[in-house]
Amino acid sequence: MSASDFPRPLVMGVETSCDETSVAVLDGENRIRGHVILSQDEHQVFGGVVPELAARAHLQKIDSVVDGALKEAGVGLRDIDLFGVTAGPGLIGALLVGVCWAKAAAAAGGRPVVGVHHMEAHLFAASLEDASAEPPFVGLLVSGGHTLLLHAEAWGDYTLLGQTRDDAAGEAFDKVAKLLGLPYPGGPEIQRAAESGDPGRHSLPRPMLRGDQRPGDPDYYDFSFSGLKTAVLTCVQGLEEEGRLPKERDHVAAAFQEAAVDTLASKTLRAVEETGCRRVLLGGGVSANAPLRREVAERLGPDGRLFTASPRLSVDNGAMVARTARFRFDRGEVAPPTLTASARLAFPGLSAPAA
Repeated sequence: MSASDFPRPLVMGVETSCDETSVAVLDGENRIRGHVILSQDEHQVFGGVVPELAARAHLQKIDSVVDGALKEAGVGLRDIDLFGVTAGPGLIGALLVGVCWAKAAAAAGGRPVVGVHHMEAHLFAASLEDASAEPPFVGLLVSGGHTLLLHAEAWGDYTLLGQTRDDAAGEAFDKVAKLLGLPYPGGPEIQRAAESGDPGRHSLPRPMLRGDQRPGDPDYYDFSFSGLKTAVLTCVQGLEEEGRLPKERDHVAAAFQEAAVDTLASKTLRAVEETGCRRVLLGGGVSANAPLRREVAERLGPDGRLFTASPRLSVDNGAMVARTARFRFDRGEVAPPTLTASARLAFPGLSAPAA
């Protein structure tokens, strides 16, 4: 097949916000025609992402990732009608690699480019596989750098309900995995270890989750994972002193995962009850966690609807960037030549709830 066989316009999405170099090509019906996600292995020895190494790896690999996505799609760079690129938030050096590449490619071909917000892109990921995954919904975005709870009444119209006050959920998973001597990235490793563990063997807190909280309280929807992480640290140190950590590792992992999932699911269901919207969308890397998906689905019950992306589209990827770019472009948004990256890019269309 060639580009002429696909519905136009063709959109290329470029993602380099952290440690995945990813490029995708979507046709005019938002079908993925080519998609490459290259995860960086350089960071495993450090137990977390090293920003300088991430930026260097993106720079070294982006051309080959682009070529791979184009080859899979059966098109050439000249066939791309629109470029979308993650402009933030994320690691500034990593973001700049993608932004500079996309701007150069767009300028060379006389094509428009759209800067995309990374977390809004995670909202669109599920819609690439399920056309009904659209607003209205309560959205829980959980990744390595962010934890956000919002109400989406329409695409581009979001009300912020709660967010983390310290560590993001994904960061907590990574740090706890490191405490337990598990490899990076920590999310899949914690889930794997927890399958053999008994969460009831170790008591861990549910941070910022109390029975006396009421709607309107400043912490009713907000999250905090630093205290949970500290509780795990204290538990691990005690087990190490007793020489029991190797035998208890899976049980600690299970206790942590249960506490984190309970907190995330409880806050999300609070939002469901208060908004009256029984449609929930999970986005971000942590949304691939199977216990989290099961817990939210069970609490929603048969009259609710849960939307999730496949594990491949839950991680950072170019397809979700391309889909978001098309939405923004269709609204008349095109980036100026001065487009640059921002580590703290504001979430477009996100507003605080009415007082």
